Amino acid sequence: MTTNNSKQRIIAIASVVIVALLIVVTILLFNKFKLGKQVAQQEIELSEAEQLTQQLEEQYNQAIDELENMRGENEELNALIEQQQAELADQKAQIDKLIRNKRNLSKARAEIKKLNAQIEQYIAEVETLRAENEQLKQEKEMLSSDLEMQRQTNQQLNEEQAKLISEKEQLSSKAEKLSETVTYASVIRVEDVETTGYMLKSKGKRSKKKAAKNVDQLEICFKTTVNEVANPGREVYYIRIINPLGETLAVDELGSGVLTNRSNGEKIRYTTTKEFDYSQDQDMLCVKWEPQTPFQSGNYTVEIYNKGYLAGTGSFTLK
Repeated sequence: MTTNNSKQRIIAIASVVIVALLIVVTILLFNKFKLGKQVAQQEIELSEAEQLTQQLEEQYNQAIDELENMRGENEELNALIEQQQAELADQKAQIDKLIRNKRNLSKARAEIKKLNAQIEQYIAEVETLRAENEQLKQEKEMLSSDLEMQRQTNQQLNEEQAKLISEKEQLSSKAEKLSETVTYASVIRVEDVETTGYMLKSKGKRSKKKAAKNVDQLEICFKTTVNEVANPGREVYYIRIINPLGETLAVDELGSGVLTNRSNGEKIRYTTTKEFDYSQDQDMLCVKWEPQTPFQSGNYTVEIYNKGYLAGTGSFTLK
């Protein structure tokens, strides 16, 4: 009886031990399975993290290289590229941080996708700016070419204008010389210039005198010549009486003035004038000069000018 009880007790204990062992084994197997699953998950996550890191590095380096290759001489373009590279470096650093934290791999994937889109946007912006700069460069070259063509055209026009001005000046000079020649040719010469001294008496009478102290009035007479070049019409003679001292007798109140000798450009005083109607025929003209001042004794010279040129001369003597 006692033996049976002992066996039963042993069997009961054994059963409990077996059940306990089975429980322990089951727990161990479950933990092993769970651990294995966690390890597998960690391996998957590690592999994915490595793939993401590699993908990130490739995309980043490719973007940096592509942007770097877009550099040029334009400072604005280069500044934009540097700004974009700096922004990409900041984004990469943030994604690297997410990848290192295995629990944020999904967010890291999303950020990589955003990074890829950002890279495409940056490249598109740079391409647009490059295209605009290229267009501006072409327009600048065209404008520079147009300006050079315009400069050459202006230079040619200036040269042609200078040539025309020179030709015009030459023609003007020739025309002036021709006009001067025609004017000189149209001068109406005078002949037989004679001067007579008179003493004035009462009732308008006068008598010829040769002594300077007795002369009150000079009368200069001369004969015009025929000049077919001169047109008929009103003509003026400028008469210059030069005293023995070489001075021109002149009184402004009596019509004296200044004329230009067109032969040499010299300004000279004249004594009086004589206007008449020229008809391309010989005429005898006389002009009186009565200065109401004493005359000097000696030899006098008379010069007669027409159109600024000397038309004839004469002389007389007062004792």
